[in-house]
This record gives sequence, C-alpha cells and structure tokens, in this order.
Amino acid sequence: MSPEPTLTRRLLRGLAVLPAVAAVLAANRPIVVFAADRYHEFHINRPGYKAEYGHWSTLPVPDGFRINAIHAALLSTGKVLIIAGSGNNRKNFEAGSFRTILWDPAGDRFSLVPTPTDMFCSGHTFLPDGKLLVAGGTKSYEVLPENIRYAAGVMKIKNESPDDGPQRIGKGTLLQSPDGRRYATRADVTVPAAAKMLHNGETMVHAGEVEVWADALQPGDAGVINQPAQYRFVGFKGIKARNLYGVADKITREKQEYGGDNTSYEFDPHTERYVRTGDLTDHRWYPTLAPLAGGNVLAVSGLDQFGRMLPGRNEVYLAREHRWAAAPRLTRPFPTYPALFLTQDERLFFSGSNAGYGSATVGRTPGLWNVRTNDFRPVPGLRDAAMTETSASVLLPPAQRQRVMIMGGGAVGDSPKSTARTAIADLGRPDPVYLPGPDLPHPTRYLSTVVLPDDTVFTSGGSSGYRGGPYRGRTRSDLLTAQIYDPYRNAFRTAAAPTVGRDYHSEALLLPDGRVVTLGSDPIYDSSGKNPGVFEQRIEIYSPPYLFRGARPTIVGGPDEVARGRTVSFGTWDADRIRTARLLRPSAVTHGTDVDQRSIALPIRRAPGGLMIQIPKQRGLVPPGWYMLFLTDTEGIPSPATWLQVS
Repeated sequence: MSPEPTLTRRLLRGLAVLPAVAAVLAANRPIVVFAADRYHEFHINRPGYKAEYGHWSTLPVPDGFRINAIHAALLSTGKVLIIAGSGNNRKNFEAGSFRTILWDPAGDRFSLVPTPTDMFCSGHTFLPDGKLLVAGGTKSYEVLPENIRYAAGVMKIKNESPDDGPQRIGKGTLLQSPDGRRYATRADVTVPAAAKMLHNGETMVHAGEVEVWADALQPGDAGVINQPAQYRFVGFKGIKARNLYGVADKITREKQEYGGDNTSYEFDPHTERYVRTGDLTDHRWYPTLAPLAGGNVLAVSGLDQFGRMLPGRNEVYLAREHRWAAAPRLTRPFPTYPALFLTQDERLFFSGSNAGYGSATVGRTPGLWNVRTNDFRPVPGLRDAAMTETSASVLLPPAQRQRVMIMGGGAVGDSPKSTARTAIADLGRPDPVYLPGPDLPHPTRYLSTVVLPDDTVFTSGGSSGYRGGPYRGRTRSDLLTAQIYDPYRNAFRTAAAPTVGRDYHSEALLLPDGRVVTLGSDPIYDSSGKNPGVFEQRIEIYSPPYLFRGARPTIVGGPDEVARGRTVSFGTWDADRIRTARLLRPSAVTHGTDVDQRSIALPIRRAPGGLMIQIPKQRGLVPPGWYMLFLTDTEGIPSPATWLQVS
C-alpha cells in the first residue's frame, strides 16, 4: 500500500484539530490575558525591579476635580497648581467656565480655585516672593474657514482730531466700503485723540488709532475685499464724519486664529487666590515668561488679540510695582512658547525649542540673547535644525556647568515628521556650539523632562506623530516609554514604562518628596485613528529608583531664607554620608516649556550636628525666589526637600 494515503490522513487529522485548538485558545483568551497581566503586575512590583527602573502609580482624583491640565506649577507650599482655563473646549469658553485646582500631595487633597479669566495657553513663571505670575491667555477661540459665514477683517479705526478727545465706538457700529458694502464692529472700542507733534518747526498731527474686528453684513463671499481700502462710518456727520474712519488691509473668510488676552495675575500660594495686576502692554496667547536675574520677568512672543504673531514686541514685568512696561529696545522675534534659559552671565539662551506658531524661518535660530543690548549671538551646529517645534529643552544639572540639552521635536506645523535627535550646547565655552547627544529610543514630540535631585534628568511620554496621531502606518503614536539621562555618562537608561500616553498639552514636574507627577494630554484622534480624541484627565506618578534603595537622609533644621553668597547651616543626622546638596527651582510648565526648573550645586562642609552650605552669589545662576533643598547621600539617595527662599 502506498504511503501517501496514510500521510494524507495524518495531515487531514492534524488540520481538523487546528480549529478545535484555535477555539479553545479563543475561549480561554481572557484567561491568558489575565494571567499575563497578573504576571506583569507581579514583575514590575518586585523590589529589585523598582530599585532598578522605578515604579508608576495612578493618582485617585475625585470626579469633581478632574480637569484638562494645560498648565502645572509646584508652589512653595508643596501644593501643585493645575490650570485648565477653558481647557481647549469652546463650550467652556463661551460659557465663561474656567477652572483651576490645587492638589496637595501630602494628603492627596484637592480644592477648587476661582479662575477669573481664560488662562488657557497663558504664560507663567515664579516671582521672587513665591507668587506665580500668570499673564495672557485666550481672548477668542479660532474659527475655521468652513465655519465662517460672514467675511471679517481687522479694522483700524482712525481719529484725526487732536481737540475733541477720545471717541467711543460701540459694538455694532456700521462702516461702509467705497463700493457700498457694509460691516459692523465686533466690540466696543475707544479711539484715542490725535497727537500734535512739532517737526522741523511745523505742527504735525498723528492720528489716534485702535483696532477691532469688523464683520460683513452679507453672508458668503459677498463681503470679501482682498485689497486695502478706507471705510466711512454710517450715520456720522460733520466733524465726526471728517475725523473718524476705518482702514482695513483685507476682509476675508480665511481662518481666524486664537486671540490673545492681556490680563495678568499673581497667584498667592498662601491665600490660594489670583490677584489682578497691571495688564500686559500687548495681548498674548502662547507667550513665554522668562525670569530675569534681578527678579523682573520678560514676556516674549505670542499671538495678539486678532491671532497675529507679535513681531518681536516684548515687555517687562516690574515685580515690585506689579505692572508691565514695554521694552522697545528688545525687538527679538521668536516662535510661540520659546524655551529661554537664564545664563550665569545674565543673558537668555534660546535653545530652539518652541510650541508652534510663527514663521518657519524667522526667529527660530538658537542663540544667546543679551537683554541689555538686544545683541543676539547664534549658536550653530544643531542637527535636524528644522525640527525644533514641540521639542523639549532642559538646563542640565548642575546649572554651574551651563549646558542646555534639546531633545526630539518635529517639523513646523502639523507635519508628520519627527526626530530622535538630542544635542547639547555648552554655554560656558567662548564659542558655544551644539554637539550631538545620544539619540532618544524613538522619534519624539512633546517629551516631558524633569531634573531630579541626583543630577539626572527623567524623560517620559511624548509621541512620534503630530498630537499622537498617525506615524509610519500606526493610527496612534503615543510612546509608553520613559528614560533617565545621566549627564556625566552622556547616556540614557531605561525607566519603568507609564501606562498613560502623553502628547500635546501634557506636563510633568518634580515633587518635594522626590517623585514625579505627569498629567494632561490632548490627542487629535482616539485609539481608532478616526474619531476626535478625548483629553486625558488621569494623573500618574513616577517614583524614581532612588526611592527603593534604602533609608533616605533627612534635613532636621535650618533657615527659611538666605541671601546669595552666604553660608548657612542645616541640621541632619546623616552628615557623614551626604555627598551633594542641590537647590532645585520648582517647575512652572506648559506645552513642554519649563524655563524655571534648574538644579544648582552647593558647596558643603561638615559641622557638628549637620552641614554648612554655601549659596552661590551669581544672580544669573541663582535668580531670587523659592527653592527646594535636597541632600543626596553616597548611594545617590536624596532626602525629602526643605524649602528655602533665596534673596
């Protein structure tokens, strides 16, 4: 008998078994998955694993306190201020529903803070007294072309009369084009009187001017005017008709960008309330507030109230006077949310990192900016120099080394391109240049970076695609990865993986107990890649490996305030095993931009009952304000922090 039939029967029997096996596996898949999940939980909770990679946990947030975290700042009380404003939600904006919460990590307590205006996409930084300065935000939401029924444009209202005082123009006042088409003003405005000026012995009149949106009365394209024109007010007569008129470059149905607000507040950590200060001289949306060496603050970049990029018009907050003043000599343009780091010689270093809006070429060059002279010195050598949008930047620890690292980023706009590149600029060199650093594990946008008290940098989250969207065939590109960068070895090492994806509108910051909190994320799509995404309201906390390696040193006494250049004593029972002391400035972070955080090395010497610690005297290195003092032992284990105000 031929062997073929027997072999055929065996094959057929084997094939007949396969569906049965597949059915058994399918029926038991939940059990298999459950077992795999249980093993994973067991694995990541082993003491040895946590001591090497760290550990993640989810913060239980009560329903009434879950918000769209757009901004986060660690206050000198140890509490975390989380600002949503309208939270990138048009309905909240139109309803005037703006939110801020306070989270106290000491007992996981939450409280609501009254929020007076829409601080969504504002700028913020800490002042010397520990208050958080918050300025700008959202005056109006964007309107896409498909939703624009009536043509609109920015109308400049002119007042040629120097003698009749300011003129109020009410909302809905009509203007008429030379060909008879009519437009209505969108808001109440007051036009200043014209100014008289003496020029070469002759008196000249300079018209007063104010801008306002004007909307066509006719729907569709009937109201579109694509060239500059002058408009007369309907119903104005006599002197008023002769002296008041409108001028617009164009009136179209083009996209109307987000409009910036001009309000400014100081958040008081002790009263836990916002206090209104003087308004910004310019409306700003997506600005950076950069602390200066003397305690004042520089506001740069942003979109104005009509959604236009501010063309290098910057301003200074006078902290003692609680008001803003124009800085006409500082005419440097930047894209929105530029990363600006105060250097030891009191310049500002622009790393190239930014969060989006602005020219694809103008203002994107990294460099050192002298804020006394407006001189700007480019820092060359950055690889993938066109992919700095949504990148991360950090002043590497300790700050005395004056080295800034840029990580990841993408091409301008909603481009799908991103990079794994890192680079380091050594600002202490006579001719600083960017030199290559180790690549990230993946091309990454929206990476969070947090300086740790052991002189490492924790990085987590981000996505390879724009807002977590498609990337190289995947519908979602959030990266459930974390790394720790060692500046001394110039290398990354793997950290435990988070369970929540973080991309656009996400934040991370260091807590006084040495843990890291991560929050926010605003993906463009859901997991299917087809439907709109939902804002991530879960909060995760990462405990670094040093929290699982043994007993922590402690600080048992010391002053609350110290002047730069002074030496002060702090009590500790662990003086013999302390290796380093670090001052860490707390974070105020949004859109991957955190220009506050820095770690400053402090010289130490042992004394009876503790340590003598010297505060560096350079104010560019140690700007005035509140800091966390950490002591780290010979095993790299840091103490819980104690707060110290440096003046």
